[in-house]
Amino acid sequence: MDAEIPAFNEMIHAPHRLRICAMLSAARKVEFQHLQDHLGLSKSALSKHLTQLADAGYVRQDRATRDLRSRVWLSLTPEGARAYSAHVRALRQIVAADGS
Repeated sequence: MDAEIPAFNEMIHAPHRLRICAMLSAARKVEFQHLQDHLGLSKSALSKHLTQLADAGYVRQDRATRDLRSRVWLSLTPEGARAYSAHVRALRQIVAADGS
């Protein structure tokens, strides 16, 4: 999909998944716990949304051990970044059309 073409994306549009993509697009990587704390979701709810995004090819999960603690780092894939950007453009078009 061309990143310049606005494209409404049902997978990304769900409120929690939209917020996840917004946070991931603003940072190179985000730790699972930080994302969970910021969004106020349970571990299972966040995991469910991340699994859906990962299955769509939009999110990558990397595991690492630091300070004897296993951590999961999340990032948008290039495909996820393009899909999120196209979705944001589609939302802006909808808002602009509504306002005229």
